[in-house]
Amino acid sequence: MTNFLGHKSLNEIPIFFSTDDNYLPYLDVAIRSLIKNASKDYKYRIVILNTGLVREKMDKIKKLANENFIINFVDISHSIEDIKHQLRNVYHFGLASYYRLFIEQLFPEYDKILYLDCDIVVLGDISKLYHTDMEENAVAGVVEQFILHSPVFSLYTNEAVGIDSEHYINSGILLMDLAKLREMKMEEKFVELLTTYNFDVIDPDQAYINYLCKDKIKYLPVEWNRTPIETVNCEKPQIVHYALGIKPWQKNSIFLANHFWDYAKESSFYDDILESLNKFDTLAELKKQRAAIDIQIQAIEYANSKNTFNKVLNNSNIGIKLVIPLQTNLY
Repeated sequence: MTNFLGHKSLNEIPIFFSTDDNYLPYLDVAIRSLIKNASKDYKYRIVILNTGLVREKMDKIKKLANENFIINFVDISHSIEDIKHQLRNVYHFGLASYYRLFIEQLFPEYDKILYLDCDIVVLGDISKLYHTDMEENAVAGVVEQFILHSPVFSLYTNEAVGIDSEHYINSGILLMDLAKLREMKMEEKFVELLTTYNFDVIDPDQAYINYLCKDKIKYLPVEWNRTPIETVNCEKPQIVHYALGIKPWQKNSIFLANHFWDYAKESSFYDDILESLNKFDTLAELKKQRAAIDIQIQAIEYANSKNTFNKVLNNSNIGIKLVIPLQTNLY
């Protein structure tokens, strides 16, 4: 087994991200916020999974390392080469979204890790999340608030994945018990399902994680994955996750965008982030709105598809009639 990281500290909290070049500026913001609010009582190792990045951009992020934080970029191209052609690039989910599914086997030195998406700001002490008691569960996460508040996507999780939306977690903030996942042979089962069926899904890694880990999930308070939905009850978010289609670097008036810009102003990528904001014009927003309609249509089609977890593995043959309105403000 490849050892990507070398020596591991005894008092180390491992935190994984995955990215491509496009998301490096926002990853920089995420890491800055994480470092600023983390307890100084621990050592941290940030591991950034990728399949090749621009060197000068990586070097900028490496400069964030300090006496408490080690930052490693790990190219896993060779490790996923055999399966890469099976990974679907669905809507705004890039191939990097799948990388978290390979951590258990690629990093045998760890039995427990945190996985974080790049489109976040961390407002609380990340060590508190890491030290959550998982109670023999394989993963811990927050119920996907956006799906919970969307009749269309709740339909999809119930009928395509076979999991009630009230128990469907967002995979962008995950506490992962790698030892338990190895016992479950999580990666092996994922690869088997992918190569055998390659199910119709709109949320690639998330659907597989929810299905394979059902009944082995600890549900975390919404504070640890607070999405920018105004109706969600959350007084003091610990992590803000800009999980919807329109991001604060595209439209700075979205709900909770101020937390992102507080840290973006300190970023060495600040000019790049401002350029992204300035480029997001009316046409770009209309395209996002059109994509919001497209993905809902796809969700309903997949709820009726024969090639889903629920139809193939749960032997469900329910057909769905379109009786709920589409939404245009998803992004």
